Parts: sequence; C-alpha cells; structure tokens
Amino acid sequence: MWRRTWLVFSQAVTVAVAVLFVVITLKPEWLPGGQGSMAARLLPAATLFQLAPAPGTAASGAGGNLGYATAARRAAPAVVSISATKMASNNPHTDPRFRFFFGDGPVTPQVGLGSGVIVSPEGYLLTNHHVVEGATEIEVQLADGRQTRARLVGSDPETDIAVLKIDLAELPVVVLGDVRALQVGDAVLAIGNPFNVGQTVTAGIVSALDRNEAGASRFQNFIQTDAAINPGNSGGALVDANGALVGINTAIFSRSGGSLGIGFAVPADTARQVMEQLLRDGKVRRGWIGVEPRDLSAELAESLNLPVRQGVLITGVLQNGPAALGGLRPGDVVVQVGDKPVRNVGELFGAVAALPPEQEALIVAQRGDEQLRLKVKVGERRSGAQPAGR
Repeated sequence: MWRRTWLVFSQAVTVAVAVLFVVITLKPEWLPGGQGSMAARLLPAATLFQLAPAPGTAASGAGGNLGYATAARRAAPAVVSISATKMASNNPHTDPRFRFFFGDGPVTPQVGLGSGVIVSPEGYLLTNHHVVEGATEIEVQLADGRQTRARLVGSDPETDIAVLKIDLAELPVVVLGDVRALQVGDAVLAIGNPFNVGQTVTAGIVSALDRNEAGASRFQNFIQTDAAINPGNSGGALVDANGALVGINTAIFSRSGGSLGIGFAVPADTARQVMEQLLRDGKVRRGWIGVEPRDLSAELAESLNLPVRQGVLITGVLQNGPAALGGLRPGDVVVQVGDKPVRNVGELFGAVAALPPEQEALIVAQRGDEQLRLKVKVGERRSGAQPAGR
C-alpha cells in the first residue's frame, strides 16, 4: 500500500515541477512578483555573486563590468611626469685632429624622463634616484596639466629613492597602502609615463616579494610584478586594487628595453622610511655591526648539530667591531635582530640597516645548545667603505 502511495506522490511532484517550468518559460507574468523577482530567486548563487564587485575591486563600465577604474581614479592624479635636464659632458675620446678643425661643438643638454608620486599635501614627491641623478633642472607635470620646477630634497642610491619638493596649492595626494598585507597574487596597477606617451595605467599581479637578486644593493627588497613597466615608468606608482600606494616602480628585466612581464618596485614602507630620514637628517643613516654572514641551510645546521633550522650563520666577526665588542663570535647563528626574526642574509642586512647608529640593540643568537641575548652598540655604515649591511 505504501509503495503505491509513494508512486502517486512522486508522479504528482514530477507533473507539478514540469508545469512550473513551462509557466516560468512561457508565461512568467502569471506568477506572483513577475518575471524579474522569480528569475532572481532561481539564479544560482555563483551568478548572483558575479554581479557584485569582488573584494578589493571596483565596478565600472557599461553593464557593471568589473575593473580597476576606481583604483586608477584615486591614484592617477597624484602621479606626475618628470623631466630631468643634465648637462652632457664633452666626449674625451674625440680625435684631437677633428677638434682642431671643428672645435668641441656645442654641449647639448640631455633630458631624462621619468615619473613621480605626490605623497604629501606640502608638495613632497617620491621618485627614483636614477631619474634625477646629476640633474641641473627638474620639471614636473601634473596629471591636471600644471607644470612647475621641483627641488631635490635628497636621494639614496642604495634604495634608488629620491625626494623632490614642489610648491603648488591643492595637490592630489596618494594614500599609502599596507605593504605587510601584500601577498603574491594580489592585483596591482602600475601608473606612470612610459616612453613619454602620457600617463598610462597597466594591470597585473604581485609575482613575488622580497626580491633582492635584481638590485645592486643589499637594501633593495623589491616587489616583483607582471604589470607592464617600461622606460619612463621609473619613479611611478605601483598601487593595489583600492588605489593605495604599495611601491615605487624602479626596474625591469628586459632584453629589448621593453616590458617582458618582470618588473620591480621598491616597497612603499621602505620609500617612506628613506623619505623621513632625508627630511629629518638630510641623509640616510644605516646600522652596521661588522660581521660576515651566510645562510643557514638545513644540511649545515644538521652537520653543526644545531637545535635551530633557520637563521644566519656568522662566519667572521670584525676585530673590535660592534658585534665583536657585544660578544658575537664566528659560529654563532643569529635568529633575531631587535624585534625582527632573521631567517636569511637578506633579512639580516635589512634588520641591521634599520637599527639606529650609536644605540644599543638586542641580538638573539644560538651558540650550540645555548641561546644568547646580546646587547650590541650599533655602528654607522659608511657607504662604499664597508661591506653592504655588515
């Protein structure tokens, strides 16, 4: 009996669903709420989700297409074009016989092009050191068409960051982002003036973090991105999907001079620290302790019978240097500098460089089975006179 009842019930449900389908398809107006509300209730959840902006993006364009128009609109007004005039020197290899007949000829000024980012209402700009190096005159053009001369406040070749000052009212300012929250795969935009074609926005993702193999300095821990960065983009903004500044575009890996999808940017927090020191002291002061470091591999840690698997092995200590006077010895493994954990040589360089010179700093080191907490009076690194970051 129950089997017959179940069969009748199943057939009735099937017929009802079929009738409902036919009505929805052919006469949706017969249903309560009309076609629109019923269709919305029957749409899959994934389809409804696609109609709303994803986190960190902005809806733009006809039909609500997802894009980065809001991020570009927020950041682009604060990105400027920079023309740096440098006086060209006479060619020392010119044949003197030609100079006798034709003279040295007029010296034609060289004009270098780059980009910059306005980071304060007072008119301070961030750009690259190599954009303005040796410039006798710097011209800045804003996105709104205004032009003015800029004054070089200071620059730091180690991080390739320079600070400029312009005197204009009602300046657009970019918002600084949280670089620590940046992750590989996050969407980013590169804004600048490539090849002097005018302000351009390109999109990509964060390809890698803490890249230091690409730079000439141990203090360059780049953000790598595949957003197109070309000549003229140097000093421009790398912003996140909300339009906040996360980096200063600096370098590209290229065999032809154009973008190959491998670009590098100085993290915004590094650029901010450099700017603060240049404004306060007129130069960047970096800590130095006088050690020769080496990455600690798992095999090396096992061969030395160490209880730690991450850190930096100290292979040499400068006699009477800050580290030696503080008690650090060859064979010790540094695992922390100040409040920063240290896992490789790059992190040691950065942590030591960030220490204020002439002040004591905590260095945590592993010596055999014993963990040491040493107080080291930090020295000041003299550029070009001491090995980088040691």
